Amino acid sequence: MKTIFVMVKCELGRAYDVADQAVDIERVSEVHSISGQYDLMLKCYLDEAQDIGQFVVDTLQIIPGVKDTFTLIAFKAFA
Repeated sequence: MKTIFVMVKCELGRAYDVADQAVDIERVSEVHSISGQYDLMLKCYLDEAQDIGQFVVDTLQIIPGVKDTFTLIAFKAFA
């Protein structure tokens, strides 16, 4: 299982709408509202064979209200 974190920048006033849709996606484990350049942080678990880029583009970036994403790949979880 691969863990990725996806930072999501939303259109103005759409962060809660995007979060509500993201929590319903099977591979999305957690959705957090955050401060800074991005509005949301999504923690996702993907199968080893699943293509990260394809998941982000075909599943997350198509959510209405998503303006931009930035993906981080976790190497190891310590706790």
